[in-house]
Amino acid sequence: MSDLPSRLTTRLTIRQPDDWHVHLRDGAMLQAVVPATERQCARAIVMPNLSPPITTVEAARAYRQRILAALPDGSRFTPLLTAYLTDAIDPAEIERGHREGVFTAAKLYPAHATTNSAAGVSDLALITPVLETMERIGMPLLIHGEVTDPQIDIFDREAVFIERHLAPLLQRHPGLKVVLEHITTAEAVAFVADAGPRVAATITPHHLHINRNALFAGGLRPDFYCLPVAKRERHRLALRAAAVSGNPKYFLGTDSAPHARHAKEAACGCAGIFNATHALESYAEVFEQEGALDRLEAFASEFGPCFYGLPANSGSVTLVRDSHTVPPRLHLNDAAGTPIELVPFHAGEQLQWRLLPAVAL
Repeated sequence: MSDLPSRLTTRLTIRQPDDWHVHLRDGAMLQAVVPATERQCARAIVMPNLSPPITTVEAARAYRQRILAALPDGSRFTPLLTAYLTDAIDPAEIERGHREGVFTAAKLYPAHATTNSAAGVSDLALITPVLETMERIGMPLLIHGEVTDPQIDIFDREAVFIERHLAPLLQRHPGLKVVLEHITTAEAVAFVADAGPRVAATITPHHLHINRNALFAGGLRPDFYCLPVAKRERHRLALRAAAVSGNPKYFLGTDSAPHARHAKEAACGCAGIFNATHALESYAEVFEQEGALDRLEAFASEFGPCFYGLPANSGSVTLVRDSHTVPPRLHLNDAAGTPIELVPFHAGEQLQWRLLPAVAL
């Protein structure tokens, strides 16, 4: 695509977006990072992989209150809570949480697939009653789509999951609404495109910007380590094409996953990229490079609400062309003033767009 028309644009106002996949953590980290998401988004699907995980309605209600307490005064941000599926979770608890407006969706982590996923599902057959319930009540299933078999190359685990588990699952439950989270491969792009209207996917900003070479540029780069890991360049290009395509099956989900710097730069560093501080600017960079700034609003603000059956936001946000450098380190304070050092995505890099404060209507 030509990027000439977008280069003439110096100001872009769009409907306020939502983040359909974010990790806000808990405790001091929650207090430190939630303002970054609130600054850009009106709502967010919040991941339940805490320690212990969110598996009950009561735990979800309590977590929502902790999120609300951490927000800036006057905020209208709405956290959308999710249930963490385990082998033994009660289908009645899932249904009650959805009926009472506590659980917007349920999250499937294959056991040991990523951070705090040890209690995840070991065999999809064990949660058949839960999936049947969700199919009946129209509750979305959010999937971390990777196999955990150590014999499978880590760069192939998403594609193998789709072939071995996701395709058969959709055959068994054709009425189930599914979001394949943070897709990273051309195979995932193609699968979602060819699946029925009940299947969608989120795409992160970092998987649009980096391929697996970033992990080793000039040495081992732990700040680019995430799960699923970034893949080959052909996969990155497939993701970019999907994001800017205008296909409503693909929408914004940052998978922003903060870890303190000392936990990333460790002998066994944590997986996750913290991108919440400049997420929309990062997406805008990609859409401009692809000559598709006119499609950013739909990807960021319209396709997600449509899939979830929620109204689009009435407020707006404005991006202005203003080249600036992302800080190499962030020192964020929790409610008690305790600093937490984080390395943001794009640390030390220049971005061409800057987000102005949101305007509520």
